[in-house]
Amino acid sequence: MGRSLYDAFPVVKETFEEAGDALDMDVTRLCFEGPQETLTLTENAQPAILTLSVAAARLLMLHGINPMAVGGLSVGEFTALVVAGSMSFKDALRVVKLRGRFMQEAQPPGRGAMAAIIGLSADQVVGICERAKAKGVVSPANFNCPGQVVVSGEVQAVKEVADIAKSSGAKRAIMLSVSAPFHSTLMEPAKERLRDVLESVEIHPPTIPVTKNVDGGIHGEPDEIRKALLDQVSSPVRWEDCVKTLRRLGASAFIEAGPGDALTGFNKRIDKSCLALNVEDPEGLERTLDALDCRGGLCYDAKR
Repeated sequence: MGRSLYDAFPVVKETFEEAGDALDMDVTRLCFEGPQETLTLTENAQPAILTLSVAAARLLMLHGINPMAVGGLSVGEFTALVVAGSMSFKDALRVVKLRGRFMQEAQPPGRGAMAAIIGLSADQVVGICERAKAKGVVSPANFNCPGQVVVSGEVQAVKEVADIAKSSGAKRAIMLSVSAPFHSTLMEPAKERLRDVLESVEIHPPTIPVTKNVDGGIHGEPDEIRKALLDQVSSPVRWEDCVKTLRRLGASAFIEAGPGDALTGFNKRIDKSCLALNVEDPEGLERTLDALDCRGGLCYDAKR
């Protein structure tokens, strides 16, 4: 993950080395050599994603692409706050590593699950979750884009949502390969453990607008930022609302900085009039630089 950018650009290499020093671990080896089962552990995956996302954002800024606003999905919200000068990269790394550990440990293995529901409206999925609660805890976890909502909760309840969704006309209902029921009330233990960690971190008002996952609004003062980051752990991520907020601020181009292109796909479905790009390798950077020669109003999407 990120090897081609690391090999091509000194700023990316420096960012990885900075992350390794901050965490006292070999982040470069983790991302490039794994093993995969180690990289995908939540307490490793979150700082790895943060590192590559911050590196890609720094690379973009070195090329003169400075965001007018930023947003990120789940752990990507921390990347956005780093880019906006609200939190230091070192502090964000420490927080997300613990965040990942706390989320992983919030419930015993096998209790939770998540599923992506494709082809139904958000209101339909909310209603189905209410019907499925007889089987256990379940609720929407991610409002990604029109026609795609992820649900999270106890295994039997999530399976019930998937079954009802398919019988209600969903195009697909996909059980996701995840290690915990993220962004559900089952994450309350993680939220409480994270509280003291966030209190120990210095947070500043952002220098540019940063969207909040919990309600799609804009982050404000440090105490409000801490509360939003805590609430996000056990609340649904409202990515569609975040993108609409950024559009109202004037963003016309969205750059997903970091691994993968999932958010780029979401953004295209949320607003087809916007330019949606992603930078996870040198080719993506070149495509982005070429595309932005004639576009303004930039906005970064920091990977979740």
